[in-house]
Amino acid sequence: MRKLIILASGIALTASLSACGKSGMNRNRPDEFAVARQAPLVIPPDFALVPPQPGAPRPQDVKASDQALDALFGGSAARSAGESATLDAAGRSAADLGARSTAGSPTTPVVDKGGTTSEIIAAPAGNGREASAGTGAAAPQPTTPPAGTPQPQ
Repeated sequence: MRKLIILASGIALTASLSACGKSGMNRNRPDEFAVARQAPLVIPPDFALVPPQPGAPRPQDVKASDQALDALFGGSAARSAGESATLDAAGRSAADLGARSTAGSPTTPVVDKGGTTSEIIAAPAGNGREASAGTGAAAPQPTTPPAGTPQPQ
């Protein structure tokens, strides 16, 4: 009798587990992070405005990628008083706007600092979002000290 109960419960357990794939638990659901909600309706301050054209984009809609960038990095921050004072003391107003062109000119006498300096000068002006740095040179080889030099322990 005991063997029969164990056998029957094993069969019932196997039968109940075999039906799990058909229960609809693995159906395709929408990705809650990919669902974009529409911005709420805004009451215009001027009621003489013409209604929007059908199919035209809503002016209060903002792209999700723009919202993500603003959330991650924020907008461009205003310069603080200390930063402005430092730039003024450094001569921001007297800066030559063509300094890169002058420095990159072949007729300008310069000290050879290697290819990295030339790459920096040749880089296009920008806000620094695409900036990258690298030397491109091989790692320096360790040198052996001259004979008779005490070795660090």
